Amino acid sequence: MEEQQSLPPHVLIFPLPLQGPVNSMFKLAQLLCYSGLHITLLLTENIYNRLVLHTDITSRFDHQFHGLQIKTISDGLHDDHPREGSKFMEVFESLRTKTKMLFKDMLTSDLLCDGGRRRRVGCIIADGILGFTCDVAEEIGVPVFCVRTISPCCLWIFFCLPKLIESGEYPFKDDDLDEPIRSIPGTETFLRRRDLPGFCRSGDLEDSNIQLFEIEGQENSRGYGLLLNTFEELDSPILNQMRTICPNLYPIGPLHANLKKKLTIENTSSRSSSSSLWTEDRTCIDWLNNQLPNSVIYVSFGSVATMTNEQLMEFWYGLVNSGQRFLWVIRPDSIPGEDWKTKIPADLAMGTKERGYIVGWAPQEEVLAHPAVGGFWTHCGWNSILESVYEGKPMICWPYFLDQQVNSRFVEKVWELGLDMKDTCDREIVEKMVKDLMVVRKDEFLERANHMSKLAKNCLMEGGSSYSNFERLVKDIKSLSDKV
Repeated sequence: MEEQQSLPPHVLIFPLPLQGPVNSMFKLAQLLCYSGLHITLLLTENIYNRLVLHTDITSRFDHQFHGLQIKTISDGLHDDHPREGSKFMEVFESLRTKTKMLFKDMLTSDLLCDGGRRRRVGCIIADGILGFTCDVAEEIGVPVFCVRTISPCCLWIFFCLPKLIESGEYPFKDDDLDEPIRSIPGTETFLRRRDLPGFCRSGDLEDSNIQLFEIEGQENSRGYGLLLNTFEELDSPILNQMRTICPNLYPIGPLHANLKKKLTIENTSSRSSSSSLWTEDRTCIDWLNNQLPNSVIYVSFGSVATMTNEQLMEFWYGLVNSGQRFLWVIRPDSIPGEDWKTKIPADLAMGTKERGYIVGWAPQEEVLAHPAVGGFWTHCGWNSILESVYEGKPMICWPYFLDQQVNSRFVEKVWELGLDMKDTCDREIVEKMVKDLMVVRKDEFLERANHMSKLAKNCLMEGGSSYSNFERLVKDIKSLSDKV
């Protein structure tokens, strides 16, 4: 027992099996590893297999992070079962019903102890939507921290769903999506129906999404604390609202920049290990190297969003007609069932050859940090927004699902960092917004983005808000682990 106690505390991290949460939790795992903790990162087998296929992640961890081990667990579905987009609720249900017992068995065995070279797990950090992890933690007497990798503004709306229903504002009484929402504290002056998560438009209280997210406030308050990938200076008003339900918050973001800073201090490779579920095409960096500063708009709709061929054409014509240079990520599965490469009109092909570059996937953090990039047309995933904020890049927002509808409204109306294009797919609007961002209002947006970028960088400096919150987190983990 004494020998075990002399070892570092052992923390298990269990992310939601989607690109965004996995990406964030890899960074958190590495940061905690640098703080002298032993980390087990628990991934579903499907996610792990995709990472091995597309990255060198295991070999890089072996060399850089000796205290970090990766373990896998079944999500309960067959290998060929679809897991993204609209099918993710099936993954979630399978995790809840089939993975829970596997998770408990893993924690109560010696499987994670690495032959006695690690303590038993003394602390769990799990995605707050995976409520069964809190059940198991309570059963075996291990402290648990919840973590949410979506935006705090969307999480706050989830917390307020019961109030939204009780007030009678939801379900909507008519089809006017521009009707203001008044019953969510802190957002009364700018939030509209169309800015709520997309599943709210169904108007069905029995919708599985409504039932899942309606209890977010209860679930996330079960842990010792709630970890958030944001910083006080960006989200202070919303964080103060959230503290009425979850008093012990740890805003420790932007996580990607927090890790990058740590890697620099440790004289390690400046690029953290990739956790992308797609193979990155680095030729786009060579192309950017030949462009003028702030001359390129980077376009990427993330790892899940899809579009129709008609939408693709409207976006493409808008980009080409804007006359601006563009780097566009079009994933192999972006247009389901369509072989778009064989149907490119001649004028688009010529315009792209002159001013554009298209890849299947890009090293996004590196792209956004590139001086040639002057704007970002994004789906508004939370990782993408934070990366854009940190690098001082204004945004055009075309949200797809979940927190993205809320995020896009905050980008335009609260943070004033760009333009919200939700519910729109028209080449003339695309052309106008690209011109506004990159030419007409370029100086205005860059000034605001540069200001927010400085705040994001300052929060990670010694004594900064995220720096201090992370130090507090490590201290609390060590203290709680020693009591197990």
